[in-house]
Amino acid sequence: MGLSIRALGITSTRSMRKDSVRKNSLQEKRSVRTRMLAEFWFYFAENRGAVIGLRVFALLVLLAIAAPLVAPLPPSEQYRDAFLTPPVWQEGGSWKFILGTDAVGRDILSRLIYGARFSLFIGLVVVTIAISGGVLLGLLAGYCRGVIDTLIMRIMDVILAFPSLLLALVMVAILGPGLLNAMIAIAIVLQPHFVRLTRASVLNEINRDYVTSARVAGAPPLYLITRTILPNCLSPIIVQGTLSFSTAILDAAALGFLGLGAQPPTPEWGTMLAEAREFILRAWWVVTFPGLAILLTVLAINLVGDGLRDALDPKLKKS
Repeated sequence: MGLSIRALGITSTRSMRKDSVRKNSLQEKRSVRTRMLAEFWFYFAENRGAVIGLRVFALLVLLAIAAPLVAPLPPSEQYRDAFLTPPVWQEGGSWKFILGTDAVGRDILSRLIYGARFSLFIGLVVVTIAISGGVLLGLLAGYCRGVIDTLIMRIMDVILAFPSLLLALVMVAILGPGLLNAMIAIAIVLQPHFVRLTRASVLNEINRDYVTSARVAGAPPLYLITRTILPNCLSPIIVQGTLSFSTAILDAAALGFLGLGAQPPTPEWGTMLAEAREFILRAWWVVTFPGLAILLTVLAINLVGDGLRDALDPKLKKS
């Protein structure tokens, strides 16, 4: 009995020690994450333009999410007695249509708010597709080298040899006009940038000591690529993804303007510009407000990208 009681006491003591070690390790991990987030925000907040851009972008996201609650009127509803009504501050304007109406009597403010949904959705989908495919191909090219590297990079060089918008136009013309096909075409056009960037980062990291140590310890190739090399290549990919987000919105707006992107009556900003071409001289608000929406969104995202570069690039931190 005495031996069994002592054994139970020893095992309980050991389990308590293990629990305390686990708690300490969890606390250390949390403190490290907190310090990393605090350091990231410190360097990001030093760029005032990035903070302003982040606020504008957050406002756009909130407007897009709460569009049914914020928009004063349905975006596709036509008011036959209010064709090309000017903004409220101009003679002939109405408080019912604060930013005026378009050629078929639809409220421009409501269409702009709903258009934020489409533009942000386009940017998110395009960047997700481009990063997923680009990072995968870049990892294969940088790690495997040889024939695989040559084949992948020559294909990327061929894609980069064409002007991006022209290649997107050709692909949409082949696939057919529409928002989904436009997003696929833009994602393919943006993919080579992520492939080249990932490959360069892998080549820079693959000969480092920590990778060699993991390889000597017997880590399989998949573990080396996904757990050892990839986390140290994410900083430039995140910055490039942010900048590609704004490029995707611009390209989608250009395709919509040319009639190959989102089709009417979808309240997409590029499509709104296309529908307003013939009214530029006599109804300035129909063209100006969608153009300003594109300008502010792209500018805000680019400012956020600059802030991310300042916060994630160790060379800029030292300077």
